[in-house]
Amino acid sequence: MSSVKPVSRDRLTLLAPAMAVLDGLAINLAFYLAYVLRYVVEWPTPVEDVFYFPYRYYFPVGVVLSITLLAIFYTQGLYASRTGDTWLDELQRVVSGTATGIVGLVVFYFFYRPNVYSRLVFFYAAALIVIVLGITHWLKYLLLDYLRRRGVGVERVLIVGAGEVGRAVIRSIVAHPELGYQIVGFVDDDPEEGVSSLGRIEGLGSVSRLPSLVQERAVDEVIITLPWMHHRQILTIVDQCQDRNVRARVVPDLFQMSLSSVDFYDLDGIPLLGVREVTIGQFDRALKRIMDFLAGLAGVLVLAIIYLPVALAIKLDSSGPVLYRQERVGRGGRRFNIVKFRSMYVDADEQQSTLLDRNEADGPLFKIKDDPRTTRVGRVLRKVSLDEWPQFLNVLKGDMSVVGPRPNRPAEVEAYKPWHRRRLEVKPGITGLWQVGGRSEVPFDEMVLLDVYYIENWSVALDLKVMLRTVPLMLFSRGAY
Repeated sequence: MSSVKPVSRDRLTLLAPAMAVLDGLAINLAFYLAYVLRYVVEWPTPVEDVFYFPYRYYFPVGVVLSITLLAIFYTQGLYASRTGDTWLDELQRVVSGTATGIVGLVVFYFFYRPNVYSRLVFFYAAALIVIVLGITHWLKYLLLDYLRRRGVGVERVLIVGAGEVGRAVIRSIVAHPELGYQIVGFVDDDPEEGVSSLGRIEGLGSVSRLPSLVQERAVDEVIITLPWMHHRQILTIVDQCQDRNVRARVVPDLFQMSLSSVDFYDLDGIPLLGVREVTIGQFDRALKRIMDFLAGLAGVLVLAIIYLPVALAIKLDSSGPVLYRQERVGRGGRRFNIVKFRSMYVDADEQQSTLLDRNEADGPLFKIKDDPRTTRVGRVLRKVSLDEWPQFLNVLKGDMSVVGPRPNRPAEVEAYKPWHRRRLEVKPGITGLWQVGGRSEVPFDEMVLLDVYYIENWSVALDLKVMLRTVPLMLFSRGAY
């Protein structure tokens, strides 16, 4: 196996000190704005002359506050290089650190000079510091997300084990590129699992190859997903990683239980772990159906506006119906007819058998980037995803959801691997995680990994996030064909 040269992480080594300097300036700015709010704007009540103090009295306090907060943030690990942290993790540290620092300084200064400093200035400062630092760290994460999606500053990870747990870890990493992990591949002693691939994630052979792979692939971290029955092998792997200065982490064996979510209980000081099956429950299904119904109504209203000009363009461009219906497989294997604006010639399905050698998709799918069956108007409709708009009728009918796995044709479903069938646990959607991650550019196995991640982690916020990320993809037509 040839070695792969990693993208250097050195380009991000100055990010932490740069953020510390930026935070120090931001804290002083927030403290000054707090002073302005109280003494210049005089909110919420006017300041009597006897209680007015120029900013030169407050300036040293702002400097002490910035030094204090930076020290607290440093001890909390705010400036440590933590791959896997989110913006919310950092915001939590900012809030707790700011509260600690402000309370400490208020107590100190009111004992030291009780009649000089306004309590409101400190209160305003706390709120403004959280807001300003929240914005700066959010911008930092946008920058990190941009760089990490291009391979800069990523943590190169090797997965040990390609079973259910290993695939769960892989799909979590694939679903969150902003966390900074890049999977270089996986190893498994199963002769089939170890050499096969999951989308773009390469199977690199047996576990015995791990020591050489760590060097060849410039691995930063090894994630072990083997069952605890292999605990001796796990300990050997950990030792091998430590000898090579590579971090090793082990997924708890409890996670092996049907890819479940773990609940923690306390019984008089005794920790108990409970396991619940991860799927979209009845209440969540009802909530999702309400969201789909409202979004479906809005979508159908837009469809009513665009239908006439789109239909006219389709009719003038080629003979055939305006709408195209095709049988697809939905939740639980139930079949339904999907509705789309026709973007191909009427004999497109019959022509497919003659184009199989040009198929650019993997797995059971059939995709051609420059499909000769596509009409001129169809190419325009597909670029901005207008051909998908009639599917809001399927959403209103209840066959589909706005967000979910894309529905496949019966022949494609018959070619599924057993683990692919988890896609059928929920209603198919117009858009989904893999569409916003790469659309047609995503390999099929990786697509399914993202779909299963969506099923196991569904929330209203996740649906809204996918919808919002779909809009720019429609406008710029990335990966749409």
